[in-house]
Amino acid sequence: MTRLTGSSQAEIAAPVELCWQVVEDVAAAPSWQGGLERVDVVERDDRGRVVLCDAVIDARFTKVRCRLRVGYEPPHRLSFARVASDDVDELEASWELSALPSGTTLATWRVAVDPGPVGFLARPLERALRPLFAGSRPEELARAVQAHRDHDRP
Repeated sequence: MTRLTGSSQAEIAAPVELCWQVVEDVAAAPSWQGGLERVDVVERDDRGRVVLCDAVIDARFTKVRCRLRVGYEPPHRLSFARVASDDVDELEASWELSALPSGTTLATWRVAVDPGPVGFLARPLERALRPLFAGSRPEELARAVQAHRDHDRP
């Protein structure tokens, strides 16, 4: 088992509630989250939120397809956990949003993935995947939040 983990963090010039509006719209995430090609909704909860989805992630040298369970702890944490996949043995990820005294938000993206048995390829694979999966997700979120804010202005 080769478990690859990573995280990235950024301060976003917006309140946590606005950041949460963008993060909790799981179905729209491919429009702003790099490498996430598609999210197909499988199931929604009674509030209309995605709780089960099929995702296609571009991992540069292959497409990773997996079914994910989505968990909500508004407005501070959104989590994803692999339910099924032929491409990865494990995938867990989360957004964590913390309100800062300045009225801004500290956004943290965490991810852990086990691509299955890779043996001698573990180190090169880790170097290739870590920036892709952890990378600049909070900066992407900041741009999406700004676009959301601009769209809502009269």
